[in-house]
Amino acid sequence: MATYRKRGYKPKNKAERENQIESESTTAEVFNNLDEGASSTEEFLSKYQKPIFGVIIAVAVVILAIIGYQKFIQDPNEVEAANEMNQAQQFFDSAIEASGAEQDSLFTRSLKGGNGKFGFEDISSNYSGTKAGELSNYYAGISHLNIGNYQEAIEYLDKFKAEDEILTPLAKGSIGDAFLQLDQPEEALDYFVAAANLRTNDFTTPKFLMKAAVTAISLKDGEKAGKYLNRIKDEYPNSVEAKNADIYLGQAEAL
Repeated sequence: MATYRKRGYKPKNKAERENQIESESTTAEVFNNLDEGASSTEEFLSKYQKPIFGVIIAVAVVILAIIGYQKFIQDPNEVEAANEMNQAQQFFDSAIEASGAEQDSLFTRSLKGGNGKFGFEDISSNYSGTKAGELSNYYAGISHLNIGNYQEAIEYLDKFKAEDEILTPLAKGSIGDAFLQLDQPEEALDYFVAAANLRTNDFTTPKFLMKAAVTAISLKDGEKAGKYLNRIKDEYPNSVEAKNADIYLGQAEAL
């Protein structure tokens, strides 16, 4: 058990003197080590202070640059792109409700712009990196698809990289639609399957499983078609596609 000793305490015997000497020696050693460590640290800082400060300044500059870019460039671009996109979006929405020549005209205006505003194509190229610029890739692709510009549709839809539960698989599946129109059913099938598996939901998954099944039937691949159709029946029995699954399943089994 440790015993408290007052300052100035004098050892009474040889054993106590030896203990005191050992204790003082240990304490001195500890302080010497601390002094040596501090000295080494000072030498290290003295030797490398310029590189260290250089790294600190570089990190600070990068952080400030990121903050400045976000505040003075990215945020204003987001607002400006959204304002530009508003008119193109109105043309697109009107085109969806229209038909015939009027529909083609409205889709074209959504692509090329009008009323002093950019269309989806210019927004995509001039505001890349913004949310509006990314969405413009999707809408430009769908617009080109609707007016029969299938290669352009593929190019824009392939650039659409946003992570969205519905739009992401719709973009992928629409590339399949474009390939189907270009009479490339094998490529179309790959994109339909990819779209069905890209997100799992009650809308896009059965939709593109059915497109995949119908395309597989056209390719005389009854095994693949049956797999997609049975998945619709098992996993999405309440979907619109499930109502017609048995009809196509009969065609697949007959191949």
